[in-house]
Amino acid sequence: MANAAQAKKEGDISSAFVSLSGQEAKPLDPKFVGIKQNLIAGREEAVIESFHRLLKQLKIEISQIKARGSDIIPSINYSEIQNAPESFSKAHKKHGVAIIRRAVPKEEALAMLKKTHSYIAANPTTKGYPPHHPAVWELYWSPAQIQARAHPDLLKAQSFLMSHWQNEDPNALLSTQHPIAYADRLRIRPPGDAGFALGPHVDGGSCERWEPTGYGLGNVYGKIFEGKWEEHNPFDGAARLPVASDLYQGAGACSAFRMYQGWLSMSETGPGEGTLLVNPLFNRATAYYLLRPFFTPKNPNPASAAFLDSNNWQFESETTSTLQGAYPGHGQELNAKLHPHLELETSMVSVPKVRPGDYIAWHCDTIHAVDAVHQGTTHSSVLYIPACPLTEETAKYLIRQRDTFFKGIPSPDFPGGKGESEHVGRPGPELFRESNELCVEGQRAMGLRAWDVNSAKTAQERKVLRKANEILGF
Repeated sequence: MANAAQAKKEGDISSAFVSLSGQEAKPLDPKFVGIKQNLIAGREEAVIESFHRLLKQLKIEISQIKARGSDIIPSINYSEIQNAPESFSKAHKKHGVAIIRRAVPKEEALAMLKKTHSYIAANPTTKGYPPHHPAVWELYWSPAQIQARAHPDLLKAQSFLMSHWQNEDPNALLSTQHPIAYADRLRIRPPGDAGFALGPHVDGGSCERWEPTGYGLGNVYGKIFEGKWEEHNPFDGAARLPVASDLYQGAGACSAFRMYQGWLSMSETGPGEGTLLVNPLFNRATAYYLLRPFFTPKNPNPASAAFLDSNNWQFESETTSTLQGAYPGHGQELNAKLHPHLELETSMVSVPKVRPGDYIAWHCDTIHAVDAVHQGTTHSSVLYIPACPLTEETAKYLIRQRDTFFKGIPSPDFPGGKGESEHVGRPGPELFRESNELCVEGQRAMGLRAWDVNSAKTAQERKVLRKANEILGF
């Protein structure tokens, strides 16, 4: 993925979403009329037929989700990942989400939480969202975060998940077995919080998914726009390498290739207790929100009994610039009004109860949200830790991220400012010289030590490692 190089203005997680920032979504630039027309030119009938097939499939699968609820989300013990059951991998690839139980020992995860509380207490000027009672903290370089990203077991868990991806181009320079440490925020959400009510959304940009200079650079969603959504492969890593997912310098938009967004739990949290919701429709939902802008209802009254019927939806008679839920520089958002066939009230499911040390990850195209209200009695605490493969572009990202680490400012993909540059107890490079807690692979993942070319299992991996070392200056 192409990396944006400019520093971003100061902000918080609300800056990335229209619904949280209080901004009003304005009509999109007329250029999107031409973009939409070009995407499906000559394939209009195939797209129309595919949309109606999709609506029928969504109805079937939503009824299955309603019946199974949280049980539909696959989980596996960390001790099993070297010999994972086929049933786990099949469910994971169908639903785009997974839980790895005990990815980090419980005692270590609880110690990370204690360190985090101490770090925040020592630095009372730390910002977060909501501003007066933060649930999501603008922290990237706390001791616990660095320790977690460099944890050997977590790195192995990430490699395992990323191994579910393939490269349709055998010459692609990408290694899923050498994850990079991507610095993200952390969440400590107090009971009763309703401020961090982030609804259904997808990370990795919004308008860029339709733009030829965005995801179109890799033709990532080409099969969907050809009217063949059933043939779309969301696990083709090679197609994502040239993608530009941050064309508008959005606050919190990912320029690095994150195969998965994810977090490490530091608390015991159940459904409804300020935790995560995901949409297990996965790539069927992707096809829907990408095709939705080309269709309108004949009868626009949502109260009509036949509103969702396939026969009520027709191809746009005149192409508009509308991309429902997409706005330049912000994340892709979804709701019942704009995306009615997803039946989000039913198809969004809470993740099962998680405990300290559990790692949950969801594919970068997956719709996800957080509980509107934290109805539990204890804090819901996690460290956001996405899983990113090693590529030429992620190596270049590591250079920029390494610089922010040295300076103590926010990671490059996030809102800027002075960050933790004046924080007490913020670790620096000396941590890796003085501590036995951070493994060699963790240092490599942060761009602080050369990759071991001899660890490569294939000729392509060897090329990736050599190129990364060259980029990083080793």
